[in-house]
Amino acid sequence: MSRRDELLTVPQVLAELGGVSRRTFYRWRELGRAPVCVQLPNLELRVWRSDLMTWLDSRRETV
Repeated sequence: MSRRDELLTVPQVLAELGGVSRRTFYRWRELGRAPVCVQLPNLELRVWRSDLMTWLDSRRETV
C-alpha cells in the first residue's frame, strides 16, 4: 500500500528525518545535498513526499 503523495513543510521533513535541525537542512541545500524542494510564491519551501523517499533511498549505504 503506497501513501498518497503530498507536499511536506520543512518542519515535517525535519521530523521525518528524525529531528535533523533546520540549520543542517539549509546547509545541505547550500551544498546541493538536500532533497529536491519546491519554492512557493511566498518563498516557503515544500518537499514532495515521493521526492523525500527517493532522496532517502539514494542515501542507502551499500555493504
